[in-house]
Amino acid sequence: MKKFDTVLFDFDGTVMNTNEVILRSWQHTFQTIENREEDEAKIIATFGEPLDVTMGKFFPDMPRDEAVEIYRSYHRDNFGDLITVFPGMKELLAEVKIRGYKTGLVTSRLLHTTQQGLEKYELKDYFDVVVTAEDTEKHKPDPEPVNIALEKLHSLPGNSIMLGDTMFDILCAKNAGVTSVLVGWSLALKSGDDFGEDTPDHVIKTAAELLELL
Repeated sequence: MKKFDTVLFDFDGTVMNTNEVILRSWQHTFQTIENREEDEAKIIATFGEPLDVTMGKFFPDMPRDEAVEIYRSYHRDNFGDLITVFPGMKELLAEVKIRGYKTGLVTSRLLHTTQQGLEKYELKDYFDVVVTAEDTEKHKPDPEPVNIALEKLHSLPGNSIMLGDTMFDILCAKNAGVTSVLVGWSLALKSGDDFGEDTPDHVIKTAAELLELL
């Protein structure tokens, strides 16, 4: 089995269950702009994509900054109350650190709410580096976010593994030459889906299963 020394994690939908706050923020945005709710499946299909990009697809005729602020204002006001850590994830992070692996968080989320989530659940010390949307010019599925994390950790792609819940995460890892792992609690992807050439290297059903791959 490949020898890993670095473990990278996505934030939304992987470490932190932010599904409810994201869905509610989008529905608030649709209600405010178009006085309607959107089909949840269409929203879920955008999970992992940078907010600004998705906003342009959903509301092409709306000034981007205005639409983003409608979303973010609701998101900021409700974020802390609507997020939880996925079962077993905090224990996994603790064990990974105990075993001496280098760790990184790679997210398309902004730094403020990322830190808010990490601090609320006392997860901050489990990550050696945190790469957010504000640290990159290109975003997932481009490899830049992962490449930045690896550079900061002085790690090689071949010795690194990344967990994620969306195709943006899987492709970001693959494009960077990092072993990709799909988490089984993903809303966006299911282990039985036909991924074609983009099939994740591994799929885990529980957080603890990662330890078997390491």
